[in-house]
Amino acid sequence: MGVEIKKVPATGEQQGLIEQDKNKDNKGVIQLTDLEKDHNKHVQTNTNNSNGILKTVTANNWLKEASLKDTPKRLFGDFMFENELCIMFGDSNTGKSILAVQIADSISSEKEFNPLHMELKNNSVLYLDCELSDKQFEMRYSDHGKFHYQFSENFLRSEIDSEKLINTKEKTSFEEQLIESIEQGIKENSTRLLIIDNLTYLSSENEKAKDALPLMKHLKGLKSKYNLSILILGHTPKRDLTKPLSKNDLSGSKMLINFCDSAFAIGESTQGSSIRYLKQIKVRNTSINYDKDNVIVFSIEKSSHFLKFEFMGFGAEYEHLKHISSEAKEKLDNEIVELKKEKPHLNNSELAKRLGTYKMKVWRVLEVNKQEFQNQ
Repeated sequence: MGVEIKKVPATGEQQGLIEQDKNKDNKGVIQLTDLEKDHNKHVQTNTNNSNGILKTVTANNWLKEASLKDTPKRLFGDFMFENELCIMFGDSNTGKSILAVQIADSISSEKEFNPLHMELKNNSVLYLDCELSDKQFEMRYSDHGKFHYQFSENFLRSEIDSEKLINTKEKTSFEEQLIESIEQGIKENSTRLLIIDNLTYLSSENEKAKDALPLMKHLKGLKSKYNLSILILGHTPKRDLTKPLSKNDLSGSKMLINFCDSAFAIGESTQGSSIRYLKQIKVRNTSINYDKDNVIVFSIEKSSHFLKFEFMGFGAEYEHLKHISSEAKEKLDNEIVELKKEKPHLNNSELAKRLGTYKMKVWRVLEVNKQEFQNQ
């Protein structure tokens, strides 16, 4: 069925279409199919724009392209999904490496990780271990060096080979060599999950945003290029154990949290030296299900020559935080003020170290009492 055009002068492409239709029965009429073709041609032209490094298509085309891709699978329950760059962080000795190896063990085999659903199984995992020596690794996954735990052949572990390091003064930087070597390992082993233990070893300057951003760009580039999932382990500086874990506890630039797809933290519980809890910090593929009101609680145990996180239950983060009395708080506040008066040359970090607290606590106390120092 056509759309009749009244006697209005036609111009441009419309005139051309009218001329083409003169030999048809309904002369002077533009067929709807012709208009659709003209429109589709226009849309196609504008959806294949190449703006330098940008790929520009319509929002509808983005949705269509995305619909042809598989829904990302859960790698570690709702904490991490397939094709994400995820950061796991915690204080020293909270078990970051233990948990990361357990995740790698599950994904490279068919082992479950109670109570978290893991949808990616029997896949190649490359674990870059910048923390443990081979002997330390052995002691964790054996009975004092005997009866080794049997990992899947899909689980590959890498260390930095100091003998192969190129003289960085003459050639490329250490970071560039490392990224290049990681990429080579990914290609050779068809890696699906890359685990980096830990972030501070990747870049000597990750405390600064300007240095953290290029590092994360390199990793995100590898993620996109190889359809990869990446888990990076990070560290928290000395923190107030009375406060809930937050994104501000990740050592280094906040740019790291802003740049990653997801992040979660390991907290140390006051209920026992081996008890830990997991808390979601950032998500993109789901809603936050494990927040301060619903953390997952584990105990670190060794079973069948395997050091692991053993599920205990769920709880509120408040139950695992340190609680101090108002008297103890007041005493510490007074000690901070008095020490600053006695030794005004000490900065906040030095004051915190001497008093066994953290520098943000010192800053807040001194800020409240700044009038006393102005009168000195």
